Amino acid sequence: MSQSIRNGLSTVPELDDVQFTRWQGLLEERTGMYMPIQRRSFLQTSLGLRMLELGLRDYSEYFQQVTQGPSGAIEWSTLVDRLTVQETRFFRDPDALSFVEEFIRGITSSLIEHDESLEIWSVGCASGEEPYTLAMIAEQMLGSLGMSYSVTGTDISTIVLRKARSGRYPLRALERIPIKFHSWAVQPLSSQQLEVSSKIRKRCCFSQVNVLNLKNSPLQSQHIIFCQNVLIYFRRWRRREILDALAQRLAPGGLLVLGLGEMVDWKHPLLEPVHSGQVTAFVRKQSTSSGESTRR
Repeated sequence: MSQSIRNGLSTVPELDDVQFTRWQGLLEERTGMYMPIQRRSFLQTSLGLRMLELGLRDYSEYFQQVTQGPSGAIEWSTLVDRLTVQETRFFRDPDALSFVEEFIRGITSSLIEHDESLEIWSVGCASGEEPYTLAMIAEQMLGSLGMSYSVTGTDISTIVLRKARSGRYPLRALERIPIKFHSWAVQPLSSQQLEVSSKIRKRCCFSQVNVLNLKNSPLQSQHIIFCQNVLIYFRRWRRREILDALAQRLAPGGLLVLGLGEMVDWKHPLLEPVHSGQVTAFVRKQSTSSGESTRR
């Protein structure tokens, strides 16, 4: 942060208890995300930076601006981008990804038999490294068989989705990608930037989705739903609502992967937990001809 920005922030008033509660409530009402008191300084800095850009010095004035009229909706979208951007990277969770690889291997013959395309959903995909990682794994396993697959990445932030669609990242990201993918999944653009190959990019699509409104999402019958480092931003009751909605969007026999320890006491009648070391995952039960569920 530059000295001029620091000086500007020093003119922004403290976010007192009343204002913090007001902004905390608005964020949770509109996005479902809960901002604990421990993150007050983060909220103050984020609001302060945006207020400086707009020439504002009063939290109430800015609150009014983001809650009124069409221009308020646009400004709210800009602010949400600032508050929700996550740090991510390629191949972030090797244990979970190895489990996904084994899962794909286990259902490949069924996909071939039923002439199905493998459908994967990355929830809270941020700037796209996770869905591209999943696509690399799927391509490695299914590409030589001529099988179809697609990966959908969703996030609430339009800014990170724009970056995800570009498929361009700092060259240092190459360090996170296993060498076996270097020759065909990514390519250097310059001494400072790489690009995900067109072979992988064409298998991925990105869409803005608020997890509070999953009932309006067209995504259904997913073979794999990858939802890591998303639930930590929500209250426990809200996490259950999100997971219940995701469970309904799994295909029979489909896999739901969560972040380790994100939801340890959740159960769903359609799903069975998978016990596999450092991976938190569930498989949707297969449906019998009578419509009942049975163990996969």
